[in-house]
Amino acid sequence: MASSLSSKPFLGTSQVKAAGSTFGTHFRVTTYGESHGGGVGCVIDGVPPRRPILEADLQVDLDRRRPGQSRITTPRKETDTCKILSGVYEGMTTGTPIHIFVPNTDQRGHDYTEMSAAYRPSHADATYDMKYGIRSVQGGGRSSARETIGRVAAGAVAKKILKDFAGTEVLAYVSQVHNVVLPAGFVDHNNLTIEQIESNIVRCPDPEYAEKMIAAIDTIRVRGDSIGGVVTCIGLGSPVFDKLEAELAKAVMSLPATKGFEFGSGFEGTFLTGSEHNDEFYVDEHGRIRTRTNRSGGIQGGVSNGEIINMRVAFKPTATIGKKQQTVTRDKKETELITRGRHDPCVVPRAVPMVEAMVALVLADQLMAQYAQCNLFPPNQDLQEPLELPKYVEADEAALSF
Repeated sequence: MASSLSSKPFLGTSQVKAAGSTFGTHFRVTTYGESHGGGVGCVIDGVPPRRPILEADLQVDLDRRRPGQSRITTPRKETDTCKILSGVYEGMTTGTPIHIFVPNTDQRGHDYTEMSAAYRPSHADATYDMKYGIRSVQGGGRSSARETIGRVAAGAVAKKILKDFAGTEVLAYVSQVHNVVLPAGFVDHNNLTIEQIESNIVRCPDPEYAEKMIAAIDTIRVRGDSIGGVVTCIGLGSPVFDKLEAELAKAVMSLPATKGFEFGSGFEGTFLTGSEHNDEFYVDEHGRIRTRTNRSGGIQGGVSNGEIINMRVAFKPTATIGKKQQTVTRDKKETELITRGRHDPCVVPRAVPMVEAMVALVLADQLMAQYAQCNLFPPNQDLQEPLELPKYVEADEAALSF
């Protein structure tokens, strides 16, 4: 059914639910704040108690996400220094909601005066206005990528849980900027390290292609324009999760500027036959069941199989640019718009920790779901034998006699 921004939403017999700011079921994260308000942050519920968490643990990833870190990112100057306000006592989680706050210190609301009346093409200005009838004009409010600070902070907590409990590490890197594409096989996923990714400002682990990507961004940024790219993310370890592709797709596609998602062989797999695409099994020298190839991307039947989890996320060119564009005003008059403000000429270098965060949130949530559903009755346990509970949940029978 065709529609326009001026038409009313078609409701039919269904109820349209408002967009939410909460993600996850067992490991649950709510983000808050606007781009040019007092600050941004998150509340995390479901974090296990007695886990060591310090503000410094979160600051590492927040520094990777923050603006002003290089010439190819937005020049907005923010330290993005986080403060844990609740849920942690003397460096240990208490099992209660964790509140993390990051203040905004370099607001320039006057840069957005023109946008109060005219909509930026391909931005959320028009859709937010039509949906809510009001919007935060300064910096785009909740539609700004600054909202992702809460996601990255929560993702840092999730990463620590995954690393400590499941031995799982989540790493992402830039594999494409505009028409500069890192060829498949140039990065050894089995031996990839965070140091390789962070060795240059574009976060591509191959030095030669990193220089080409930086040059492409430099060329476009001096023109006041923007370009997009692709972030590749992998999960190293052997957790077991359920319906993982769908959850990962939902998570990463909720990030600002995302326009595409591929898992494993992705669209390239459509050019293969079944015999060419199938990942054949074998038993390795340690007696583990493995696959000789990994076109499944580490997931089969919605469940991880212990191989490297592999996905790619496409990001569009930044919508807010310094070139003149045709648009309309709030009262439906055509006009020209040259936007001011400070924006990334290419979002993918700063999107790397954002993608890692969303993947970590999914894995932590699914890890908790796995233990809630499957570890009460382990699959190899004799159901005729009494269940042997871990010591931390054993109870004194006398204490239960009430």
